[in-house]
Amino acid sequence: MLTKVYGSAVFGVEATIIIVEVNTDIGVGYHLVGLPDNAIKESNYRIAAALQNNGYKIPGKKITLNMAPADMRKEGSAYDLTLAMGILVSTGQIQEQQPLSDYIIMGELSLDGSLQPIRGALPIAINAKEQGFKGFILPEQNAKESAIVEGLEVYGVTNIKQVIDFFNAEIPLETTQVDMEAEFYEHLQNPEFDFSDVKGQESIKRCMEIAAAGGHNIILIGPPGSGKTMLAKRLPSILPPLSLSEALETTKIHSVAGRTKDRSGGIMTARPFRSPHHTISDVALVGGGQYPQPGEISLAHNGVLFLDELPEFKRGVLEVMRQPLEDRNVTISRARFTVTYPSSFMLVASMNPSPSGYFNDPDAPMTSSPAEMQRYLGKVSGPLLDRIDIHIEVTPVPFDKLSEDRKGESSIIIRERVTKARKRQTDRFTEFENIHYNAQMGVRQIRKYCKLEDASLQLLKTAMERLNLSARAYDRILKVSRTIADLDAAEDITGNHISEAIQYRSLDRDGWFG
Repeated sequence: MLTKVYGSAVFGVEATIIIVEVNTDIGVGYHLVGLPDNAIKESNYRIAAALQNNGYKIPGKKITLNMAPADMRKEGSAYDLTLAMGILVSTGQIQEQQPLSDYIIMGELSLDGSLQPIRGALPIAINAKEQGFKGFILPEQNAKESAIVEGLEVYGVTNIKQVIDFFNAEIPLETTQVDMEAEFYEHLQNPEFDFSDVKGQESIKRCMEIAAAGGHNIILIGPPGSGKTMLAKRLPSILPPLSLSEALETTKIHSVAGRTKDRSGGIMTARPFRSPHHTISDVALVGGGQYPQPGEISLAHNGVLFLDELPEFKRGVLEVMRQPLEDRNVTISRARFTVTYPSSFMLVASMNPSPSGYFNDPDAPMTSSPAEMQRYLGKVSGPLLDRIDIHIEVTPVPFDKLSEDRKGESSIIIRERVTKARKRQTDRFTEFENIHYNAQMGVRQIRKYCKLEDASLQLLKTAMERLNLSARAYDRILKVSRTIADLDAAEDITGNHISEAIQYRSLDRDGWFG
């Protein structure tokens, strides 16, 4: 008897339907074809034990299983449940009161028949809806992320016996429901890290607000203990809330990487914050491997990538970020296939200005010469610094600020101003498909939307000559000044906006090391 069961494979962040054909014939043998990897080839042992422990069995017949399309490599243990259901129906152990062809069935089996979570549940659910399937049966741990997809019945199960009883019409399964509005509201009103916790540092908070409003990359330079990491961790709390499309796209990437199974609500309602250690490899940062997986820059998509102690990262690791920072996606090519992962993130970097960590501080326990400081900074390449719009020096907080009881402005209030500024930018760039905020502007948009009056132009010229600012600083200053104007709800860029933006190019100044 020939039976067809439907599963799915994930390549990049997109899913493809896999048809599992099971044929039972006279004879003895178990033949699995269709380019399965070792995890799938071992599935017959898991399936046999799971069925036996639940009162069923693999009969002594010739069973041939084909995973179509047969020329596409299949990976992982998520096909255990798909193969098991095909065998049970093909051998007549399930009456199939519910048509098997209406459902995508995925799950890894334990020897007792319980189900383990899978990767890529959300892309599979989206593809199942597009292909017209009625429902999706999968492990309970993945059910909530798949239930985000409207118009698809999602059934989270804990044991293969529940699936068998469902298709025998003995015990119905309950669909999984997710309250999207409640999930989003809970996060927005209760950020884990709040700017009100930061004492002092008002100028740095202002700088972070500008970076968030325009989507600008930023680097914080200061001695140990000045609050660089504390400030960076709070940046996601002032970014505009994720839209539904952004939340789905971000959750898809984390689902493929297997990082959503422990989330209570399924969908990601907070912008991601990734902070890899400086020993990270280039493959772990941008993605790849023998079986490509998204890297840290893709896991930070629509959020923040924080690189603490930037000069401590290997130079080669930092250089591979240059193309994704410009294109906002990363393409990984192999001999047989190519996958593309989105990587539109805000880069936040921090560093000490010298090996000792102290910058021109006469009271410091250890100081460095200008030559040592220059050599230390030289570990970060000019082309990478060129892609960072804002450079800001962070100074230690004095004792009187640390000891005061007054709380600073909360993240919720700052986020309201940032969201209004982003709305102005979104309206401005409606005619451009891939431009949504100021940091994404190209030369053409800068010339169109960052026009200066004569007084402002003269101010910028004077500043560049006196401070010996580099040529690459010119466009960056214009972008940042456009964002400052948006925060002020101003149509035109004024001298005040230009003068503030000039302050945020510390590393472009000659003689910055004194």
